[in-house]
Amino acid sequence: MTVEIRHLRAFLAIAEERNLTRAASRLHLSQPALSRTLAQLERTLGTTLVDRSTHHAELTEAGRRFEEQAFDAVRAFESALVSVDGQRPPLRLGHNWSAATYLSTLLREWNATERPSRLVLHRHEDRSAGLTSAKVDVALTRGPVDLARFRTAVVDEESRVAVLHRANPLSRRRSLTLADLSGGTLVTTQVGTTTPELWPADARPTVAGTEVATVDDWLVAIASGEGFGVSVASTAVLHRHPDVRYVPLTDASPVPLLLAWPRRGAHPAVKDLVLMAAQVTW
Repeated sequence: MTVEIRHLRAFLAIAEERNLTRAASRLHLSQPALSRTLAQLERTLGTTLVDRSTHHAELTEAGRRFEEQAFDAVRAFESALVSVDGQRPPLRLGHNWSAATYLSTLLREWNATERPSRLVLHRHEDRSAGLTSAKVDVALTRGPVDLARFRTAVVDEESRVAVLHRANPLSRRRSLTLADLSGGTLVTTQVGTTTPELWPADARPTVAGTEVATVDDWLVAIASGEGFGVSVASTAVLHRHPDVRYVPLTDASPVPLLLAWPRRGAHPAVKDLVLMAAQVTW
């Protein structure tokens, strides 16, 4: 069997998510289909890339070595597709739901000066906003980011807010602390920035049984009473819901917003974007 791009994309999704169910959801595949694709790749290469013996899918030593090569191969393939007309390829900027407030500013500032590469926006519902799957050249993300493979520049920091059903008595408070939420149930999302580790070890909330895939599903879960959420302040502007209230958290650490790009073979226009972003007043 020949290794195809679909095999590499499947492997990269698993490598990032460390979970077959989440990786399958991201690729719009069933988990059995993703498992078969991974098994085909491993048979062709003659080695095990992912250890599936634990609750999480962990890369083997061979898998960790292969990850960078797979990333380079997929990135070269994607770049060839966007530059087929012989023009300088556009600079593909990935983002997800938590970074949308910054995109109009970046795009406006970029277009204010004539540049050799167009800035093209791509939305991806994963933590790296398409960066680790090689679908974009640079990403506006809240991470986490593998610093061994990617460079980062902090664009901004945002405070956190509690996200509560409107019937919850805490939703009527002007502000909250982490301790106020420790007795509740935390609803998490695959692209979110908050885990139980935000709380002290002896005061962590319980976690809802299902980690939802998108911000819309996350809001529905909170609005239906499954628990509370924690997000960045801009979520209150971008994602309003009639049954959800956003309340500032006064003692939670802020969340950095990052520009991230590959350490090796970065798009030549990335440097200009990073310099421009450093000069923008958000």
